[in-house]
Amino acid sequence: MGRLDGKVIVLSAAAQGIGKASAIAFAKEGAQVTATDINGEKLKELDGIPGIKTKVVDVTKKDQVEALAKDFDYVDVLFNVAGFVHHGTILECEESDWDFTMNVNVRSMYLMIKAFLPKMLARKSGNIINMASVASSIKGVVKRCVYSTSKAAIIGLTKSVAADFLEQGIRCNCICPLYCT
Repeated sequence: MGRLDGKVIVLSAAAQGIGKASAIAFAKEGAQVTATDINGEKLKELDGIPGIKTKVVDVTKKDQVEALAKDFDYVDVLFNVAGFVHHGTILECEESDWDFTMNVNVRSMYLMIKAFLPKMLARKSGNIINMASVASSIKGVVKRCVYSTSKAAIIGLTKSVAADFLEQGIRCNCICPLYCT
């Protein structure tokens, strides 16, 4: 018996890194995991792991996110991992860089929460976990202007959702990992 037996978990960016490790860890604890990513080839590495189903989804596309949500009657945990790191100062950040980073890092979480939250509210239970970064929560990081800005927006989104839906049984938290070399 695992700590997550029977829990239904959906997560984004599961083809590598934190997303992949989380999908595997959740499944080992007994969860029914749907691991999504835009990279279908890398996502195949999770095929065959007990408890994990994979699905190619671009979480920046509203229609794909809504189609994914329709596959579920309910979810216990939504883990928004998708993110992109733009390297540079504000002077090295073109509008297209800004828009792309904000779309992947912030808008994708907005779309996922908006699609899955009603299912959680119907059961008066659910957990939303958003991936932020220490680059937005503790200190500025050199040459990470738009990345840090986007991750700060995630913290704001998380606090807002947490405040708005706590009394309806929804928990919303973010994780702020630190990269060390």
